[in-house]
Order: sequence, then structure tokens, then C-alpha cells
Amino acid sequence: MEKVNNTIKIHSQIITFLIIWSIVLLISKTYTTVNLWSAIKQIPQAISIYAIIGIIFTKWLWRWRLLQGWLIKIPDLQGTWKGELKSDWVNPETGKRTGSIPMILVIRQTFSSIKCTLMTKESTSYSTTADVNVVPGGEDLFLTYNYTNRSKAIVRDRSEIHDGASILKIIKKPEMRLEGEYWTSRKTIGDISLKFESKDLVEKF
Repeated sequence: MEKVNNTIKIHSQIITFLIIWSIVLLISKTYTTVNLWSAIKQIPQAISIYAIIGIIFTKWLWRWRLLQGWLIKIPDLQGTWKGELKSDWVNPETGKRTGSIPMILVIRQTFSSIKCTLMTKESTSYSTTADVNVVPGGEDLFLTYNYTNRSKAIVRDRSEIHDGASILKIIKKPEMRLEGEYWTSRKTIGDISLKFESKDLVEKF
């Protein structure tokens, strides 16, 4: 899979800085001279403006719907998602599978970073890496992340701390959903189905 927006990020950063530098030169009327050193001395001011705009863009502006789709390929996933997971894990106490497990996925996102926290009744998973990717030659977007799962102390004798990974297809129509699978270092696998709930970031299952 390929990371989305890498090329766009680099090109947009260069173009944005050059535009800001040109505006600074225009306002300071440095463009009326042929002194290259005078133009170079305006770079620190251009960098300061670029940094401020970069912070605003990274945290908020990239979510603007007018930029989504054609310029910004990364969808805004931030918020609380609710759904269920189905695992092939067998409970050693009963010798049976657990069936569907209700779950909540909380996504905290900026233009350059994604953090995923998955909560169930018995455990919480924290992402160690996360990104939006696209299959080469395709258009489908996927949220992929690695995570560490910590079960509650009272059930840790049958559900030890473990690592895992997940790949979830981002579905936009007819409603925002995440569908996919996960696998763990305990050699278990399962399916995940989530529906977008709200922009609120819950902190407890």
C-alpha cells in the first residue's frame, strides 16, 4: 500500500512557501530592486508566516470540505466510531468463541498524524503507528494501524497484553463506515465493523 498525500504534502509545502515569500517581497517592495541579498533577508519573515499558516492548516483548515477530495485526499476521520468485532479467539474457560464484541474506536487526527484508541468492555488498544493508505493502482482508501492491547487486570489471566495490526476500508457512502480485519501476536484474527457516531472524543467505553 502507498501512503496518501505524501507527494501533495511536499509540493504544497514548497509552493506555499514560495507564494508567501513572494507576497512578503511584494509588500516590502523588495521586488523593485535587483539585490538578491535584500530578497534573502526576507526569508525569516516568510518562514514565520509559513509556520503560522502551517499550524492552522495542519490542525483545522485541511478539514474544510471545499479542499476535501480534489486537493486533500485524506478524509477527516476524527471522532467516535461504534460497532463490533468478531474474533476467532477461544475463551480458555469455556472452550467457546466469544461471538460479537461491542467496541468503540476513537480517532484523533490532524493532517499529518492519526492516533487510534479502541475500547471494549474488557480492554483498551492504543495505536503505535497509523496512516491512511491506498492500494497501488486503486482508489479505495484504508486506515491501517499497529497497536498494543492492554486488558483489564481482572481478566489478564485469560487475556494477556499483546500487539496487533488492523486494516480498515474507509467507506463514505451511503454513510461513513470502517470495515476490515485485524490480527494479533496471539495468533488470532477477526473482523471489525464500525459506524461513525459523532465528532465527540469519548474517553471511556
